[in-house]
Amino acid sequence: MSHSELVVFLLPSILSLLLLFILVQRKQARFNLPPGNMGWPFLGETIGYLKPYSATSVGEFMEQHISRYGKIYKSNLFGEPTIVSADAGLNRFILQNEGRLFECSYPKSIGGILGKWSMLVLVGDMHRDMRIISLNFLSHARLRTHLLKEVEKQTLLVLSSWKENCTFSAQDEAKKFTFNLMAKHIMSLDPGKPETEQLKKEYVTFMKGVVSAPLNLPGTPYRKALKSRSIILKFIEQKMEERIAKTKGGVENLEDDDLLGWVLKHSNLSTEQILDLILSLLFAGHETSSVSIALAIYFLQACPGAIQQLKEEHIQISRAKKRSGETELNWDDYKKMEFTQCVISETLRLGNVVRFLHRKALKDVRYKGYDIPCGWKVLPVISAVHLDSTLFDQPQHFNPWRWQVSSTALKP
Repeated sequence: MSHSELVVFLLPSILSLLLLFILVQRKQARFNLPPGNMGWPFLGETIGYLKPYSATSVGEFMEQHISRYGKIYKSNLFGEPTIVSADAGLNRFILQNEGRLFECSYPKSIGGILGKWSMLVLVGDMHRDMRIISLNFLSHARLRTHLLKEVEKQTLLVLSSWKENCTFSAQDEAKKFTFNLMAKHIMSLDPGKPETEQLKKEYVTFMKGVVSAPLNLPGTPYRKALKSRSIILKFIEQKMEERIAKTKGGVENLEDDDLLGWVLKHSNLSTEQILDLILSLLFAGHETSSVSIALAIYFLQACPGAIQQLKEEHIQISRAKKRSGETELNWDDYKKMEFTQCVISETLRLGNVVRFLHRKALKDVRYKGYDIPCGWKVLPVISAVHLDSTLFDQPQHFNPWRWQVSSTALKP
């Protein structure tokens, strides 16, 4: 191909890209967008934004951008024009207007691995219906009568497996505890059984793919995760079929002590919807809880005062139960754990288990003089608010006492 022929061949593509660039620039000119940098074409600033950093910091990318542009800035992330918010007021505004001005908008790769019916990717009425089903199952009464007892049982099971003077990984033990709890609560699977252990093995492979680059190529964690997802869904579907067969075989009532039984009995969801719901809740419940427990242990080992106060609080509850002749923990005991709740709140603040959320503007929105165009991605960065020195005294310091009722967590 000659030089002139190459120019003729490429000219239409170049002109199309130039025209698209001009149209985008004109559209943006109509809005008073926050300052920022859109980065490279297509990639934008995604690589820099996703660069690993400590959970107790906002990372170099966020620090530089907030310093340069302020707490609200524009960028190009995950292939889309984006407004990034480290502003507490805007983050609250976004979450308060969920479904009206903003909606969930996670990358397509998340839907590809969690399923199109996962609550993480659903929006509108279907998301609301799935959420209602889950919340009805986890009612206040069920938390008191079922979940609390199961939490204590699974905790004692893990503790009994530790040998005196042994060394263990807090993260591994936290994951074991939360997986056993979720498997029992969702599908009545008993810990240690071969089917439970096999499911756990596939789930570990699945999780490695969820947090990896979405490259569906042989040997990649994402490809392995898709395979494990298929195995997990077949397992859940088999459990569904077994329960349905029991009802057809003469069993009067379908048990609803676990989530699978509850959904089969109290909803009209399709098989595919039930499978994605169960998988997404297993993912959500396991990951957030196990990371939070591991972080609490990590923070507490550096705070002897908090450990001592925790011990005193739980010893008092234990002594009161012995005097009354009770053995199992109940809801009243849980409500007495006031300092324990402070430790949990401070762990979630400093540990930032969920660092940011994916949202999309449903309409043109104006906030503090800035415009958020309809269709733009919006990322409320929760960790940036949690670690904001204008909101919290010594935000990098683990201080559970800041959450006590007699004081205030936030600066006045």
